[in-house]
Amino acid sequence: MSGGFQRTWALTRRGIGERARGRADIPLVIVALALSGIGLLFIYSASSYSADVQLGDAFHYVKTQAVALALGLFAMLGLSFVDISKIKKATIPLYLIGLVLLGMVFLPVIGVESYGAKRWLNLGFFTIQPSEYAKFFMVMMLSFVASKLDMSKFRSVLAMLLVGGAVCVLLMLEPNMSITMCAVAVIFIMLYVGGARVKHLLLLVVPVVVGAVALVILEPYRMQRLLAFLDPWKSPLEEGYQLIQSYYALGSGGLFGVGLFASRQKYLFLPFAESDFILSVIGEETGLIGVAVIVGLFLTIAVRGIKIARQAQDRYSCYLAAGITAVTTVQALLNVAVVCGAVPPTGLPLPFVSAG
Repeated sequence: MSGGFQRTWALTRRGIGERARGRADIPLVIVALALSGIGLLFIYSASSYSADVQLGDAFHYVKTQAVALALGLFAMLGLSFVDISKIKKATIPLYLIGLVLLGMVFLPVIGVESYGAKRWLNLGFFTIQPSEYAKFFMVMMLSFVASKLDMSKFRSVLAMLLVGGAVCVLLMLEPNMSITMCAVAVIFIMLYVGGARVKHLLLLVVPVVVGAVALVILEPYRMQRLLAFLDPWKSPLEEGYQLIQSYYALGSGGLFGVGLFASRQKYLFLPFAESDFILSVIGEETGLIGVAVIVGLFLTIAVRGIKIARQAQDRYSCYLAAGITAVTTVQALLNVAVVCGAVPPTGLPLPFVSAG
């Protein structure tokens, strides 16, 4: 076991092992259900008008989300009875399945293109976004590799980068820079948690930053988004439009909001109000207080996830808990930053809350 690992996470603590085994983290379950319930409520608020006008059913997105939530709860309960050793054995096959799914978006017919990106698979009855599965399969594989290697050695770091890099390359080919950013952040977090040396991580920062800058420069639409982020009022009807509408929503909300279901931006002013920018509607209707509650709930997920990782019975379980926590909280943090205009706009849903 590497010294770095010992510095960052305590895998065993006196008396914790047997007490923690097989017990659900009730606060975490409550928070996840609370966020999901809040999501259903505000998906209806944000989408009822647009869904009625465009689809003839004000509850269209709510119904879809409710079905997905029910399936998710069923899957959660089912997995809770699966021993972690069996999940560990399935890690490599699931990781490979994730890569295959990411590659299938480029196939004709089954691959669905929307807004210039190929990110979805049409399975007939419904569509899925492979990146939502692949990012968790990636975490499983990173956990598996880190649990087998001495992460204080640079060659182990390279092995982790190979695992995560394969997923990132396929994500960028879609292109899907937002999820790629999340994946890169998660990889760095898991390297640190796994015990990688700080000097090794610092060596990786420069090429990552250079690569990110190059990706922005090489794609005109990304450069336009960056310029719109710096000054959205220079293109108020084009690239800057969505961010400006988000500002209007949050500004109108003030401290306590305009009232539940009273949002004005949802009337076809704010694009993707029920998905990527649902937090804008929450901020408009419940104000800064409501947004603070959402952020607090995600902070609770981070705290409980860290606690679960620290109490894990083995390295794989520890890294897996830390990685899943990182995926959820990093994506939530980026979504909040996008909605508030702290980072350039990018399509990224708010976990548990956004439609889809």
